[in-house]
Amino acid sequence: MRHIPNLLTVLRMLLTVPLAWLLRDGRYDAALLIALVAGFSDALDGYLAKRFSWQSRLGGLLDPVADKLLLVVCFVGLADVGALPWWLALLVIGRDAVIVTGAVAYHNLVGPLTAEPSRLSKLTTALQILLVLAALLHLSRFAEWPHWFNLALLTAVTATTIGSGVDYVVRWSFKAWRETHTQPGDPQ
Repeated sequence: MRHIPNLLTVLRMLLTVPLAWLLRDGRYDAALLIALVAGFSDALDGYLAKRFSWQSRLGGLLDPVADKLLLVVCFVGLADVGALPWWLALLVIGRDAVIVTGAVAYHNLVGPLTAEPSRLSKLTTALQILLVLAALLHLSRFAEWPHWFNLALLTAVTATTIGSGVDYVVRWSFKAWRETHTQPGDPQ
């Protein structure tokens, strides 16, 4: 039973394949349904892991990977069909690539990494998800948003994506510098 959260995470990763195919094929209603199922599985695996103490190191690694994979597939798929600009998809992917590269470098050059997402990073992810859902709802004709709402959401996602990427680089660069330049026994 304790592996159910990890199985849900793997299911979420596997859902990216039909999601990408449905977006490419113009079947936006079904793509929206798959995205909602993936989102529900994310909430459910997190709830189960916390509620029953089924957290694991593997789950801690797989969950953010599944989330990022899902967002990348959505941004690329939505950019490919013209629902989002390509520059935004590349910005989202670039931010995640910088974070992953920095985490690997920190781990290899400084030491073990125990990173928690910042509030800005959580806000960025929430806004990115909202933008993806808004685009999918628009494409599937379930909802039409005023132009100003789309522009405001696009602007907010752009600003928080850039801001949180810069925040990660600055915070972790400073932390790495401090870790490598502090002598044992020095106050931190």
